[in-house]
Amino acid sequence: MAEIITITDFQAPEFDIYARCSETQLLHYYEPKGGIFIAESPKVIERALNMGCEPISILTETKHIDTQLSGILSRFPELPVYTAPYEVLTQLTGFALTRGALCAMHRPALKSVRELCRNARRIAVLENVVNPTNVGAIIRSAAALHMDAILLTPACSDPFYRRAARVSMGTVFQIPWTYLTSGPVSGVPSGKDDPHPESYIEQLKKLGFLTVAMALRDQSLSITDPALANAEKLAIILGTEGEGLAQKTIDTCDHTVMIPMSHGVDSLNVAAASAVAFFEITKDIT
Repeated sequence: MAEIITITDFQAPEFDIYARCSETQLLHYYEPKGGIFIAESPKVIERALNMGCEPISILTETKHIDTQLSGILSRFPELPVYTAPYEVLTQLTGFALTRGALCAMHRPALKSVRELCRNARRIAVLENVVNPTNVGAIIRSAAALHMDAILLTPACSDPFYRRAARVSMGTVFQIPWTYLTSGPVSGVPSGKDDPHPESYIEQLKKLGFLTVAMALRDQSLSITDPALANAEKLAIILGTEGEGLAQKTIDTCDHTVMIPMSHGVDSLNVAAASAVAFFEITKDIT
């Protein structure tokens, strides 16, 4: 049986990761080794564990130990479980949103871009999407609508941030994702001393992907264009909130695409746009 520890002192050091560490501090908690993330709610925790994430401890309402968390705790009988009544735990900012449970976990190692793309036919690239709610919503849509993988530029919000993982309903632990580096995509040849390194778009082309940027341009293809549906391998690139994609990214892609609009509306929120786009580009290959 898991070790049940009733909380009597919110200042206890083992409680720091839940009560006093920011997301950034958790990310760097064990440097130079990997950091920590916090999973919220029994469903999200279970999906993270099924991915192979290693738990550190759980914080939960007392009533959930023998109900919603019983299956999880039976899998990890040595796991420390910090508990208290709901009225006590709501002293922690945001606990009311957690559905009664938090789990601190070691961050898993991410795969290389080449590993994720090896057998993928449809991938999404998020360029500087900084809102964790949008990142979580995009990943949820990608998982639901048959996308194979997600690539993120380093400036994107971390999919393992609590809010992103919560909005994704735990699908951040189901669909493969990783970060693009500032240099060449791992496993793709590039000139060692090239003073003008290739963009990640050019590297994805070398991996065999047709690259399309979602952008408002007069010459943009409709998202329903057969050229997209018929592509053997397709990477769709979505940009940051408000500003959209960098001009260099748009210029480097094979095509720009847009979703037809009505009533004078020029665009959708990036998360809503992603769901429409993912549905269209996967419906003929599922």
